[in-house]
Amino acid sequence: MFDRNLQEYSTPILLYLAKYLVKARISADFISGAGFAFGVIAALLAANSYFLCALIFFLVNRLLDGLDGVVARINGPTHRGAFLDIVFDFIIYSSLPFAFAIFDRNNSFASCFVIFSFIGTGTTFLAYAIMQAKIPEKFQKKIGQKSFYYLGGIVEGAETILFISFILLFPTLFSPAAFLFGTLCWVSSFFRLYAGWQDFSLK
Repeated sequence: MFDRNLQEYSTPILLYLAKYLVKARISADFISGAGFAFGVIAALLAANSYFLCALIFFLVNRLLDGLDGVVARINGPTHRGAFLDIVFDFIIYSSLPFAFAIFDRNNSFASCFVIFSFIGTGTTFLAYAIMQAKIPEKFQKKIGQKSFYYLGGIVEGAETILFISFILLFPTLFSPAAFLFGTLCWVSSFFRLYAGWQDFSLK
């Protein structure tokens, strides 16, 4: 919901940092891999109750996730880079709720609900992107403009980062936060289902 507004402020900063990485000949794939490593460490730290350290590693993960895309656009994006970016994001986003279940089994139900909700948002988002690529080109601009609101929805990257940061700062509030966030994920999923139903009715 806030991603587009935040990009206006984050893009200049990321571009400034990315220029130094490009000069140092650090590839976007390397940045993606490093970011993934930070995310995995964040989950391991959370599972062992080192929540503030986990938050730091998670935020570095998010920073590198933003930088790899900017570096890729400067050097020339690749299909492999886009593939890795999507896969790494979904794994890291799911790993943090899972870490809370490892930390305390009383969190297991809430953790399962959040991961279940991620399946809803992830599949509707990716399925829409796949199907959009298959429709006639003359309809793509129309569908893209119409459905951006639905695809943006209530829960996007910024909201997910906010949720994970919140539970790492206030781990005792994990369950209520997880149920609230998971519910918002399903609201977004249903909007995306509706968008796909409407937009892909074309033959």
